[in-house]
Amino acid sequence: VQLQASGGGLVQAGDSLRLSCAASGLSLSSAGMAWFRQAPGKEREFVAVMRWSMARAYYEDSLKGRFTISRDIAKNTVLLQMNSLKPEDTAVYFCAVDPIWNVDPRTWSRPDTYSYWGQGTLVTVSS
Repeated sequence: VQLQASGGGLVQAGDSLRLSCAASGLSLSSAGMAWFRQAPGKEREFVAVMRWSMARAYYEDSLKGRFTISRDIAKNTVLLQMNSLKPEDTAVYFCAVDPIWNVDPRTWSRPDTYSYWGQGTLVTVSS
């Protein structure tokens, strides 16, 4: 199983950025694909998750309205569109997969729910 994340970079506050995560080596038909982020000196935090089969998305409350998770079925890729970026969004962004979607919403934000992780892509937002 491989998750290849890309799309990070250096942007200014207020800019937009789109991250991609391409999955290979597993079926996503029953999976949940998520984005987490980790800022320097902080714990990894949940950003968003998508139930692949139904394209239903769930977000960290504080990021709703600015971040949008979506999928490209043909490319087995999950996307994260980030708008109105702020310096506090600076972090390494990770994609992750839970091969079997867990219906308990309390698990969606927990890193240990996810079996596979991408390598991370750095997003830096300057003020």
